Amino acid sequence: MASRTQLDRRRFLLGASSLALFAGLDPATRAWAAPRFDAYPFLLGVASGDPSPDGFVVWTRLAPKPLDEHGGMPMLAVPVRWEVAEDDRFSRIVRNGVELARPELGHSVHVELAGLEPARPYWYRFIAGDDASPVGMVRTAPAAGDMPRRLRLAVVGCQSYFQGWFEAYRHVAQESDLDAVFHYGDYIYEGAAGRFTDRFPIRDAAGNLVKERDHFGGEIYTLDDYRRRYAQYKTDPDLQAAHTAAAFIMSFDDHEVDNDWGGLYDQDHTPPEAFALRRFAALQAWYENLPVRRAQFPRVDGGTRYFRRIDFGQLLRMHVLDTRSQRTNQICRDASSATCRHVEGRPSSIMGDEQEAWLGEGLDNKARWNLLAQQVFVMPLKAKSPEGKESPPFVDKWDGFPGSRQRLAQMIAVRRLNNVVIASGDAPMNAVGEVP
Repeated sequence: MASRTQLDRRRFLLGASSLALFAGLDPATRAWAAPRFDAYPFLLGVASGDPSPDGFVVWTRLAPKPLDEHGGMPMLAVPVRWEVAEDDRFSRIVRNGVELARPELGHSVHVELAGLEPARPYWYRFIAGDDASPVGMVRTAPAAGDMPRRLRLAVVGCQSYFQGWFEAYRHVAQESDLDAVFHYGDYIYEGAAGRFTDRFPIRDAAGNLVKERDHFGGEIYTLDDYRRRYAQYKTDPDLQAAHTAAAFIMSFDDHEVDNDWGGLYDQDHTPPEAFALRRFAALQAWYENLPVRRAQFPRVDGGTRYFRRIDFGQLLRMHVLDTRSQRTNQICRDASSATCRHVEGRPSSIMGDEQEAWLGEGLDNKARWNLLAQQVFVMPLKAKSPEGKESPPFVDKWDGFPGSRQRLAQMIAVRRLNNVVIASGDAPMNAVGEVP
């Protein structure tokens, strides 16, 4: 057993390595001082996320050849300038600086802003070499004590590239007064090319099968695989337009890693120590390609807290939940299956003890509304075949964790709350229901 001193040293080294990875410009860093790219380096666009009353995070990733090895980038750190302004012409720049786009982070850049004014729009852009990025717009959240007249949120997810076009994001981009977008997950899908072409054929006006909406390559496992898959999705112009129009509050579901994964396990009975490698690579790529804060970078020891709160004055508190990485002892559709890991009588949770306690504390607030922004259906689901035969339970959703659902209902009931709304995803459809 490791001693306390050894454990403390390990935590220190983990923290020190994280600080080094995210450090800014260092004269000793091997960097490309005067970059000149073979193609436009901002082909993956820009994005913002996690608004607060005084700031937000802005993101980009350099990839002049998105589907090539390393996105067409050399294995050098690249200085990237960034600017935040009060107007879209950048005549009133309020913040600016330089960050390194590091190869260790897929040449992504995350800048966390603070000290700005609440409840107002800002514009941002990046510059690498002689190239400027597209311009994005983002709104800071209202001040803590304010009661805004209204709040407009979009809820999106399940953006399966091979199933169709992304016109819905064009409509999101055209909404002129969105405060933010909640993305519940399934930003990418992990499957191989050609896998679903027959099930989900996409045809042009002449009836010809459209191939360019298929995945590139086989099923993804490595960090480079996941980076390339994100790059393919993020080249979609409608998705890019939505990102430039409003802050995205990001979560993840199963397909960012593997279908129906939960906690330490995937769906294929892979040894947990092997699956942990894939999960870490997937969540690092998730961080690299999305506008999330440094706190959401995956830790080697698995201690990352992906759940977080975002307040919009006193009108709404958003509890962004993680219903994937902390799952334990999920019920099985078929208890006799070789992949079933459920043990009767052991504790079972879709959120884990720490997150459940955190949510309970967060519900003790004076906000007019509480939004549980999460990934899978909380309400019970029943389905029947055309012949009337009832389907097995949908255990990948909260139906697989009835104790968690009961504890959630009790949290709300004991506080006598009648202002809780739940945003769910995991299914490419619209649905409205109740949690009994």
